[in-house]
Amino acid sequence: MKMPAQIYDREVYIRRIEPFIRKSIVKVLTGHRRVGKSYILYQIIAKVRKEEKNANIIYINKEDIAFDAIRDYKQLNDYVALRLQTNAMNFIFIDEIQLISDFHIAVKSWALDQNNDIFITGSNSDMLSSDLANELGGRYVEFQIFSLSYLEFLHFHKLSNNDLSLEKYAHYGGLPYLIHLPMEDEVIKEYLNSIYSTLVLKDVIRRKKIRNTVFLEQLVSFLAGNVGNLFSSKSISDYLKNMKTEISTNQVIEYIHALTDAFIVHKVGRYDIAGKRLFERGEKYYFENMGIRNVIAGYKPQDRARRMENMVYNHLSFCGYDIKVGALATGEIDFVCTRNGETLYVQVAVELLMQETMEREFGNLLKIKDNYPKILVSGEQSFENTYDGIEHVYIRDFLSAMPSNSILQFNNQALKI
Repeated sequence: MKMPAQIYDREVYIRRIEPFIRKSIVKVLTGHRRVGKSYILYQIIAKVRKEEKNANIIYINKEDIAFDAIRDYKQLNDYVALRLQTNAMNFIFIDEIQLISDFHIAVKSWALDQNNDIFITGSNSDMLSSDLANELGGRYVEFQIFSLSYLEFLHFHKLSNNDLSLEKYAHYGGLPYLIHLPMEDEVIKEYLNSIYSTLVLKDVIRRKKIRNTVFLEQLVSFLAGNVGNLFSSKSISDYLKNMKTEISTNQVIEYIHALTDAFIVHKVGRYDIAGKRLFERGEKYYFENMGIRNVIAGYKPQDRARRMENMVYNHLSFCGYDIKVGALATGEIDFVCTRNGETLYVQVAVELLMQETMEREFGNLLKIKDNYPKILVSGEQSFENTYDGIEHVYIRDFLSAMPSNSILQFNNQALKI
């Protein structure tokens, strides 16, 4: 196989995947199109080749016409079987495997041989997780690949860490291919529109056989304009009926499920902090990519709070947290984040100029009586570091925090979790 001339390292993902290399457990990389799954495979291949000069690499990319003849699991298995070596470790890489029917049958068979090290990528969470969970049980591990984090964006574009760079990130988002385009609104908007159209057409409409495409577009537009608002499928249905669009609650659920399967949006459920249980109804939606969200809803000054909250959610996801919206008896916590058995509470506010705003945002965190870390992320760089013992972090510092197993590092501050 021919490797790309230039590969930008995404070290966070390689560190996460590295402990599973050369292990007889299937590595599954998921995420929507163009977030860089293929290039992470290239990084792993380069790493393997560096460590084993004679490594047996078997590579299939289903978006490459050279592999168009591989349509089902039998053809897939035949192609791989001809290239397997019995006296060496076989490194099998298959990109966009969901385009091969019943692929899991072949993967299950290969996984029986400890000499096979298997890496696969896909752009549909439901197809991958349901098929592999049924067929492989505990013999696979999933890594979700996101758009570039803020620091990755700076690295890819060779930018300094300042507020101008943050504004570019909030505006254009973190699709890796943007490094090949001029930072001009019309050029980037055209590219992002084309990616969005591809996502909706290939990963939603065709795959889910959706007929009411007009409603799907209205739904995506509604979600883009209401990032961070609390909804239920019924409330969305009722709202659209008021806008003269008749749609059932079940159809809303079906279409939202299709959008989340394609990683266009992420659904975040509500968690009762006192009762320690999930509510059955009520959730928020955040976009995987800020640039795509902005071409749908527009880049408006009055949307700064929505963009900031979405970016905070995305960074927490990148850092490996499981995230819920926190519900209190008289208030809300934007994000209740859990990882490795620990909890982190995060509140987001654009401005903290008014005493009323400070009392509300910090006050909600102060209502939580456990000893887990609590932070407020805001757009106020000059605000003091703490408020009644609650940590305050400027949005750019928060997005500059690198994930680790034990701390989030905010510049020179370390928040232990």
